[in-house]
Amino acid sequence: MKRLAIATRRSRLALWQAEHVKQRLEALQPGLEVALLPLSTRGDELLEARLDEAGGKGLFIKELETAMAQGRADLAVHSMKDVPADLPPGFALAAITAREDPRDAFISTRYADFGAMPPGAVVGTSSLRREAQIAARYPALKVTLLRGNVETRLAKLGRGDYDAVVLAVAGLVRLGLESHIRSKLSADDLLPAPGQGALGIECLAARSDLIAFLKTLEDPASAACVRAERAVSRALGGSCTIPLAAYAETAASATGWRLRLRALVASPDGRRIARAARDGALSGPEALGAEVAEELRSRGAADILSSIGK
Repeated sequence: MKRLAIATRRSRLALWQAEHVKQRLEALQPGLEVALLPLSTRGDELLEARLDEAGGKGLFIKELETAMAQGRADLAVHSMKDVPADLPPGFALAAITAREDPRDAFISTRYADFGAMPPGAVVGTSSLRREAQIAARYPALKVTLLRGNVETRLAKLGRGDYDAVVLAVAGLVRLGLESHIRSKLSADDLLPAPGQGALGIECLAARSDLIAFLKTLEDPASAACVRAERAVSRALGGSCTIPLAAYAETAASATGWRLRLRALVASPDGRRIARAARDGALSGPEALGAEVAEELRSRGAADILSSIGK
């Protein structure tokens, strides 16, 4: 391969992510030319609608997949938390790179943390997962819709539209905006989304040569964690219309490295939450995710999903 084109969204964060992969690919094969193909997606354009009501995570990647199918791009770089649990036929997830900090960040110009916020204070987020967990722990707060890129969300906070916002730590770090973070929320405080903090590289499934080349960028531990998390989402419907969180970590044991997977499903108002956690082999992340999903169902997730029509 002498030249590759990466399809990417136009946001500054998406361009940073694509440029990061571009540099790694060019370092991997000297002489390789990698170009970026910035595209606008429906997810970027529909800023006044909730993703769960407008069409889901696929709104962020459909145009990129069209570019690959038409031969205008060879691969696409995604934030894994924006990638649907099941890719369309003909596409493959070639690699998952080393994960950045997967936690959520509390950002406010007025308050140090959620506990310092008075009743009725407004928290901005576009995530049902975040909304449900915040509502469960801080029912007196008002959680409202916040869409747009990272800079837009910070600007809305700065002009007083919100008392606090919650964003992914990884995006802030990658954009050099970490100074805005008042506190990083532990997984016990706010369980992350499947794949949060990780980058995924997608290409056509038929491009076996390209898949083999891209696979060299994969971080095995990060990939195992993300695949376990995504398996939970897939087993429970794989939709952003479900307030679902899943987070896996690697841990050493007497028999070798293992995965520890935690997950939850909540009602949108946070009044009902089903939780599950399980350990499993690093070599079987999808099986572990399926087991945790089944445990969630038995602990009340089935009733929650039924109540919200899923």
